[in-house]
Amino acid sequence: MPVVYNKNIDEHSVLAIWKIEETEAELLAGLQLKQHEWDIISSFNNGKRMLHWLSTRLLLRTLLNTAEYIDCQFDPDGKPYLTNSDYKISLSHSYDYAAVMISKDNAVGVDIELIKHKIKSIKHKFLNDVELAQRQIGDNTEGLYVCWCAKEAIYKWHGKKGLEFKQHIHIKPFKLKNEGSLNALVELPTGTRELTVNYFKTKDGYMLGYVQAPEVIAKR
Repeated sequence: MPVVYNKNIDEHSVLAIWKIEETEAELLAGLQLKQHEWDIISSFNNGKRMLHWLSTRLLLRTLLNTAEYIDCQFDPDGKPYLTNSDYKISLSHSYDYAAVMISKDNAVGVDIELIKHKIKSIKHKFLNDVELAQRQIGDNTEGLYVCWCAKEAIYKWHGKKGLEFKQHIHIKPFKLKNEGSLNALVELPTGTRELTVNYFKTKDGYMLGYVQAPEVIAKR
């Protein structure tokens, strides 16, 4: 599995993408798994889901650069976390790629998607009328994917159920590029936050968005 992209976002944060070219057996050979993980693997009903699951874990192991067992769990809201490490993590996959982001300082969110024209048929489900009126979004397939990846990355960064793409995450006007950034206003239970999401398009037609920021501390 070659790492095709590896970027140090800052001193304590890294983003990487891995192109999945291995068989299940080759991926399994690089992992340490316990029974609950074998149970998860056995529940997959197609090979692609297993390849995605295995590749994100192997990329995570590569970024953490450890020979120790990595215990990656999911909280009740579905957010991944490590029980034996201080790193915050986010995982994503799409077709032939796996993406992982880790940070010691901040909560993180990453999303990778293969660009397809069919996103136009669902744009009203995740974008409001004000967002759709922006020229760089509208019927622009790449602009729509930038927004989808940005909102998905923000959702993963927050990591709590109840955050609605259309209702709670608002993309501010931005200039569409092959690589750039945008700002989004996020309506959270703790108040409105403005986050910066970075994004880029790969040469073979994928879009990736990622965000890092101090995690939200719920008021008691």
